[in-house]
Amino acid sequence: MLRDTLGPYRIERRLAAGGMAEVFVALRHGPHGFQKRVALKRILPQHARDAEFVGMFIDEARLAARLEHPGIVQVFDFGEHGGALFMAMELVEGTTVGRLLRAVAGRRETVPLGPALHVAHEAAAALAYAHELCDHEGKPLHIVHRDVSPANLLLDRQGRVRLTDFGIARCNVTVSRTDDGHIRGKLGYMSPEQVVGDPVDAKSDVFTLGVVLAELLLAEPLFGKNGDLEVLLQIRNVDLETLHRRGGHIPKDIQRLIIWALERDARHRPSARTFEQALREILTRRGELGHGPRELARLLERLELIPKAARDVDAQEAGARPTFLVDLDESATVSAETRGLLDELSMDPPTMYELQQPDGTHEGPVPFSEVVRRIVLGELTPGTQVRKDMGDFESAGRMPELQRYLRSNALHWGPSGPPEGASRRGVLQGGRLLKTVHALTIARETGALHLWDGERQKRIFFRDGRPDFVASNMGAELLGEFLVAQGLVLRMEVDMALAMLPRYDGRLGDALVGLGILRPMELYKAVSQQVRARYLEAFQWRRGQWAFVTGERCEEETLHLGQGEHELLRDAALSTTREQLEMALKPVQQRVLRLNSKPPAPLSAYRLPETWERILKSLDGSTTAAGLLAREHAASGLPYEQVERALYFALSCDLVAAA
Repeated sequence: MLRDTLGPYRIERRLAAGGMAEVFVALRHGPHGFQKRVALKRILPQHARDAEFVGMFIDEARLAARLEHPGIVQVFDFGEHGGALFMAMELVEGTTVGRLLRAVAGRRETVPLGPALHVAHEAAAALAYAHELCDHEGKPLHIVHRDVSPANLLLDRQGRVRLTDFGIARCNVTVSRTDDGHIRGKLGYMSPEQVVGDPVDAKSDVFTLGVVLAELLLAEPLFGKNGDLEVLLQIRNVDLETLHRRGGHIPKDIQRLIIWALERDARHRPSARTFEQALREILTRRGELGHGPRELARLLERLELIPKAARDVDAQEAGARPTFLVDLDESATVSAETRGLLDELSMDPPTMYELQQPDGTHEGPVPFSEVVRRIVLGELTPGTQVRKDMGDFESAGRMPELQRYLRSNALHWGPSGPPEGASRRGVLQGGRLLKTVHALTIARETGALHLWDGERQKRIFFRDGRPDFVASNMGAELLGEFLVAQGLVLRMEVDMALAMLPRYDGRLGDALVGLGILRPMELYKAVSQQVRARYLEAFQWRRGQWAFVTGERCEEETLHLGQGEHELLRDAALSTTREQLEMALKPVQQRVLRLNSKPPAPLSAYRLPETWERILKSLDGSTTAAGLLAREHAASGLPYEQVERALYFALSCDLVAAA
């Protein structure tokens, strides 16, 4: 039950609840009949003793006290009562952009051009004010909201727009609490730099406001309706297919402005002030300037979005997916949807499959997840006879639920050996893979590098010389095994997600997120780390062969490996076994070494260890490889292996020549 009072405020009703706090409509009484109705925000009881959440709440209050703009929800008071922190804010009687989007989508409409531009213009003006705000000494505060989304854009009865919730904002007056590797914004409303974990600045807010404007005019999510990981990938790639496919009715000048705000490189986006001015110019040119509030108010009234009675509302807006962690333990609060799935899991018998091998022997019954595992490990082919739930046997390739795996060049494996259409081939012994990959990088090749050694197979997909996906048929490199090995999930959690695989189109990552085991950003980073680990493991192979198929593209979503292609080459040299190093350097032991005066890429591109860079810059043609090893060991006590790695890397990447 709610207490009637919180400090000097009398609570009237609960308005909303989010991941960190809840909001009430409350009334403050004063002398001589004074009273003021406010929105009272209180940190949730379960977080009241959590130092991080309390700190974020205090930071929000400290920052909000500095923000005085008609387009930003004002904060009047901050206090503590009974151990609970609270914040009294301006009460905006109206609705949100999120509910507006839901309403027009439900009627198969879009927001008219005038009101949509008005919302974006007012939000841009509020952001520009916040971005440009300085402290008392005139120094910029560098405020970044980091959560510009439909849920945080409030619309009042008069059609005015308010930006709210600076709960995860960053600026120079807040303690750095939200750069812990987790993104606490809303999944559909993030910038590419947020997705890949790069530093964010004010241009990140411009990107997300561009997303909101696009969705107002499209009445559907800009970045997909599929799994969380796919949404993150679409944001990272700035995949505007939805805008191009459904935005034909949007005037060209507005399309250009949206695309400008959605530039992948933040440096090429407009500032919030420039964006606001561009919107103002368009509104003026179209005769809409000044009419926005009235048109928006009429729209809200027609859609019946203005509340007619006091009632609780759900804080979560459509498309605004929370990214806080839900712990699946006894004390956790699990969503009703997840709890329902878990209940069904314990009640409904899963679909079971039986396999018939070429020799006539039968295996099974096995669950769907085991069938998928066998496909990914190359143990089940399209011709394997399969039946489910005691039905008739048929070829696996004819079963709709298996076709995604059997048709994907990143998931299905044929017999080990050279692929069709290979343009070049070679062997892997003696650390030769690094030189091969370096050549592909420098030539900016696009295609697939196939590796095989007996039954072990890998495919490294390159796009413009950059590795962007690595497929593997090794069991230890499956996503579930990787997550368990890294301590990111428990074995029982992977097993639970595997059991739910059919509900998530066979995608383990989406199942882990859907069950609340991983946050979307945790999944994104884990999959990126998994692909990177697969890539580096290839450089540890002691034998095998390779072949390159020019132009072959990965049929799965690709991932940013978190590093540039040149840095990955450096790390590949660090991953190579000592045996491979010695084999690679044996032919050049007595040859004179000289630093290449015109290398394919500058040394700085590789971000080499200082020791490596010093060693390489000392190679002036006066010493052999053997002499260098002896000299460095005698002069500085460097281990032979460290010098060998520097030489192996430099020779493989044509940074050093051996005469």
